[in-house]
Amino acid sequence: MLASSTPDALWSAPSARILRPSAVSAMDISHRHLLDRCSLSVPVGMRLLVVADPEESASTLLRVLAGLSPAPRGRVEIAGLRDPSAEGWGRRIAYLGPEPGIPAWMTPLEALELAAGLLELSRAEAEWRIGRALAWAHVPPEALDRPVRRGGPPLIQRTGLAAALIADPEVLLLDEPLRALEVDERLRLLRLPGKRRTILLASRYPASERGLATHLTLLRGGRVALLARIAELEEAQLPLSMKGIEALAERRGAAPR
Repeated sequence: MLASSTPDALWSAPSARILRPSAVSAMDISHRHLLDRCSLSVPVGMRLLVVADPEESASTLLRVLAGLSPAPRGRVEIAGLRDPSAEGWGRRIAYLGPEPGIPAWMTPLEALELAAGLLELSRAEAEWRIGRALAWAHVPPEALDRPVRRGGPPLIQRTGLAAALIADPEVLLLDEPLRALEVDERLRLLRLPGKRRTILLASRYPASERGLATHLTLLRGGRVALLARIAELEEAQLPLSMKGIEALAERRGAAPR
């Protein structure tokens, strides 16, 4: 079972269950024409579906949060820290995008050993984490020592997920992940356990993420137009779709304050 192993996490104290501190905070983030002073606070343990108009805004926000595309304006805090280095929050988060970025010549085992090496894990700890991640991602044993290109996109994406899990991240940023896999298997892999694990999932197809998130946010014009429980859609008899989400945002906007 996957569970947080970082002893000094902000939410390791019992008070976290009551205070629900922010695992992720984006404040006044601007990035080209896709984010415009965007602010979002995600409590510890939230599973958040991120949709956007234009669609690229959701992916851009996750890349900014991951430190892959620094924003010229605004600031990002992970567990109350602003330092994206390994000594700061770099080891507490993981990012998995549509393209895991694993060289086609690399084997799954090499990719995971590299991920473990970057964390400077002991040999015993690395072997244990690699085995656990491989088991969760269902990487076939016979594929471990073969270049990932031989298994095609499904193997590459499974390996990418396994590599992302090596650090046992407290915050997981998922951008259109695992689309090469069958629907049922994709949903199984993304139902990652851990009550304190915070997940942000950017998607262009909200209905396909049913069961993976408890809340949703809509970015419109580069800003947060809606943050709501997914259950509110059902309560309002609206579908889990962009039209349904936009309709809920309109109703919220029209409601008396």
